[in-house]
Amino acid sequence: MARWHIVKSWISPIIHHLVPDLRQDDAWQIRRWVEMLVLTIIAAIVLHAVHVPSAALFAGLLVSAGWALLSRAPGIVPPRAVTVSQAVLGVVIGGLVEPATMRALGAHWLPVIVVTFATLLASILAGLVLSLRRDVDPISGALALTAGGASAIVALARELGGDERMVAVVQYLRVGIVTASMPVIVALVFHTHAGAVRPLLPPPHDVVTSLNGILFLLVSCALGLGLARLTRLPAGSLLGPLSVAAAITLSGLLGHAAVPKWVINVAYVFIGWQAGVRFTMDRLRDVGRILPTAVMLIVVVNVVCALLGILLAQLAGVSEYDGYLATVPGGIYAALALAISSKTNVTFVLAVHVLRVIMMMFVMPVFAKLMARRAQNRS
Repeated sequence: MARWHIVKSWISPIIHHLVPDLRQDDAWQIRRWVEMLVLTIIAAIVLHAVHVPSAALFAGLLVSAGWALLSRAPGIVPPRAVTVSQAVLGVVIGGLVEPATMRALGAHWLPVIVVTFATLLASILAGLVLSLRRDVDPISGALALTAGGASAIVALARELGGDERMVAVVQYLRVGIVTASMPVIVALVFHTHAGAVRPLLPPPHDVVTSLNGILFLLVSCALGLGLARLTRLPAGSLLGPLSVAAAITLSGLLGHAAVPKWVINVAYVFIGWQAGVRFTMDRLRDVGRILPTAVMLIVVVNVVCALLGILLAQLAGVSEYDGYLATVPGGIYAALALAISSKTNVTFVLAVHVLRVIMMMFVMPVFAKLMARRAQNRS
């Protein structure tokens, strides 16, 4: 604590030196932002070191929630920063839609689509069961337990009318349970030793690849946000850039272009902050009360998806192990790490996960609209 007071004593003089005419209230707000940023960077480094998925987003969520509970968090995260962060996330997801990945589905695309939709339906139904509690609305419940794309769901929660704080906590609880249970299930059920489960490391980037990635990001965001504004696409700040990025990736115009990792981490931080700064003690207690029910439903969804994986294996002619890894409800990087270390059908596993995330991105806004309309009709 003493060290943190020393750090704070450094921050104020620097701010006043850089902006001497700054009012006291403005300086106080800037200092809060700087404090939250420093703590988020430290937390992200620690979480990344222990292989937590989307470490920057989770760090932003934890730090901003803690700062909000201490009444030190800034009021709101700038809406434009959140919009741009959602667009970046859309481009990242769109970049996964590579021709080689999609070809892995081969002649079995129909059963893959059916089973993928069934996994989404199972998680949505579990969310509706969660919403039977008086303190959980149907949209928040469905979003909280949606299988796959945790960072994207957290980014969309408020825009779709859900409680982003509860959605964020339950989503990362889901990711944690799924990721932790995967190696245990693999060892006990499939008798496969896969070693440590670690996130896949991105390929090394040379200068040309990095420039292509930045160009890919700028073009996809500009055209995607423009498309969303013209078409009034639901959750357009994410789906517009996603659609453009997917089209560019499938066309091969920019080769193997990938969004720079540091840009993704900045976007993750803003998305985490957006959810965290609105936490209150009352909301924290509400979230705590639903966690036992949420854990039970997460386990149920995990079991249902495993059974759907066995069904997919029969329909698509792959091993039951591949079917399980392909339909596991989340933890895409852990699933791919297991697939790689077990020398199994990695491209098939990746293709099914990508298809589920893409499908979820388009299904959930429609579902949220239907639930909102139903609520209006009832009132």
